Amino acid sequence: MTKAIWLAGAATCVLAGPAVAQDAPPADPVVAEQGVLVFEPDFFADAQPDTARDMIARLPGFAFDAGDSDTRGLAGAGGNVLIDGRRPSSKSDGLDDVLERISAGAVARIELIRGSAPGIDMQGRAVVANVVLIRAVTIERVLEADAYLYSDGHIGPVLSGRWSRREGDDQIEATISAFSDRTEGTSDGYRRRFDANRQLIQDADLVLRDRIRNVRATGAIQRGLSGGLLSVNGLLSWFGSEDSQDLLIRSGQGTDSFNDERSDEINGELGFNWTGELSARSGLELIGLHRWSTEDYVGVSESRGDSSTFTSDTSTGETIGRAVLRFRPTEPWAFEAGGEVAYNVLDSANAFADNGVAIPVPSSSVKVQELRGEVFGQATWRLDPTLTIEGGLRVEVSEISQSGDSDLTKSFVYPKPRLQATWTPRVGHQFRVRLEREVGQLDFGDFVASADIDLGQVEGGNPDLEPQKVTTLEATYERRFWDEGALNLTWSYADYEDLVDLIPLSGGFDGVGNIGDGTARFFQIRLTLPTDRLGVPNGRFQARGNWSDTSVVDPVTGEERRFRGNQAFGCGIEFNQDLRGGRWSWGFEHDCNTDRGRAFRVREIRTSYAEPELEIYGQWKPRPELTVRIELNNLTRRERGSDREIYAGPRDTAPLSFREVRRTSRDPFVFVQVRRTL
Repeated sequence: MTKAIWLAGAATCVLAGPAVAQDAPPADPVVAEQGVLVFEPDFFADAQPDTARDMIARLPGFAFDAGDSDTRGLAGAGGNVLIDGRRPSSKSDGLDDVLERISAGAVARIELIRGSAPGIDMQGRAVVANVVLIRAVTIERVLEADAYLYSDGHIGPVLSGRWSRREGDDQIEATISAFSDRTEGTSDGYRRRFDANRQLIQDADLVLRDRIRNVRATGAIQRGLSGGLLSVNGLLSWFGSEDSQDLLIRSGQGTDSFNDERSDEINGELGFNWTGELSARSGLELIGLHRWSTEDYVGVSESRGDSSTFTSDTSTGETIGRAVLRFRPTEPWAFEAGGEVAYNVLDSANAFADNGVAIPVPSSSVKVQELRGEVFGQATWRLDPTLTIEGGLRVEVSEISQSGDSDLTKSFVYPKPRLQATWTPRVGHQFRVRLEREVGQLDFGDFVASADIDLGQVEGGNPDLEPQKVTTLEATYERRFWDEGALNLTWSYADYEDLVDLIPLSGGFDGVGNIGDGTARFFQIRLTLPTDRLGVPNGRFQARGNWSDTSVVDPVTGEERRFRGNQAFGCGIEFNQDLRGGRWSWGFEHDCNTDRGRAFRVREIRTSYAEPELEIYGQWKPRPELTVRIELNNLTRRERGSDREIYAGPRDTAPLSFREVRRTSRDPFVFVQVRRTL
């Protein structure tokens, strides 16, 4: 930890150092209208970005969010970036991957929309970026060869290729990529156990090894059809992983143990998006998507002749249809209405055996099906150039049925109102206030048994789950300064109902369930500071800090505590600088907090631990079509793991049996990227 703080301080001191080269400042953003900033290509010229993703990373005061592909349906799953005013009709293909396949030369401009804008699908967000593509004919062929280089000589290669052609609205592209690498699952460390009096009773070495592999292909085509634009995209991928853990006892009682986990996953997706104008003031968008996946998993744990095995065979599917009608009768008013229907299915067969003897686990073999529909309406009223009010209502209706180990059908109807006001009293100042009722989605995986083989734990599935409901009041103040500077202050208060956490299940197992009501308070500050006026040309310093306070009644002890996994404080800093017109650039990233999120189980309290991490990078563009990037990662050789307090029974009545400390770390490693446009 001390080393991390020292390195962060040393890196920050560079801000006070002399500049290598003095370049002209970038072009200022254009204020198209109150709440909308337009960034032309000249604004990014000094950075010489390769892709639209690089340009998004340079938007002052904008925090990129790729969305959540695990969210069922399209409502709420999209990220905060649009392309030509539309969301990508893909979920398995991440938004960051989509943006990385768009070259910077194909971008006409980027619009940063804060608050709301009539006719723009804001994805339920307060701020979105809209990437507008050029209309000229462009043909691109990009090859990228990357490698992760580790201290033991291991090399993790990454290869990808892309071809695309754009001519006005007509577009076609294809990509293929593959990699073989390792993660923090390859590391060394220790596991130490202490009695209730904090005396060491066992010391063991931990040796973790893993390997991940992936092959992935995507394709997309866009053409004019029936007076509108039709986009069709597809994806097919395979992902394999292997993990092992060797626990070697050095002192104290206990025996060595060996764990091995293997999984293979295949994913596919096909989607389309059609957008057309019905009249001068109305338009229609239709989206359809189908995706599926299969996964086979085997986890084996062995210790002195004893063995336990957990197997899982899972298949999932999702089919979505969505229609949105937009109408703008006058300039101040815009209306939007539509609906979405989705069918989701998870079919999972799991088994747990101890020394070859099958052990019953709650909900080990379950098929879960959901038919869900949602209708929505929204109105945006621009009272004057400085004030916009947006109001909307979504009503979700769903039926979830389970068969197999449990036969149960539940139906839900949830209204989800939303109200947001955006006030821009003058250029550079904006206030946003949002009041919204949100309803979470049940994770189908919580209905089915699962295992933590490395910890020797099995969790039961729980068919009796309710979605958690949240009413949120949020206020944001945004201050723009020094052309590229931005300060964002956000405060929110959330009232939770049927909070999802861990509860005791039959058979002595833990599982996911509802634990009652809770509250959460949150405050965040984000700063983007251009350093030209501080004597460091073409530099940008970014910092964030967030504080949270959560409270819920523990279902085991009856006492108030924080939400599972919630940490009181988080922070991070970044700096980057462009030199010689973007031919050279460098920077660092440092997450300066130590994660202390806690999970409260029936017989255990588990606290996660991860020290800060420091990354430094340098980039060289000898020619516009060639980019070479080198990253030095994990320079602090950070430790990660968990602290566990294990009780002899339910922790409200049973005594503490022992404490366990797990720590692992790995050496710094190097990432090398070579990108060439042909």
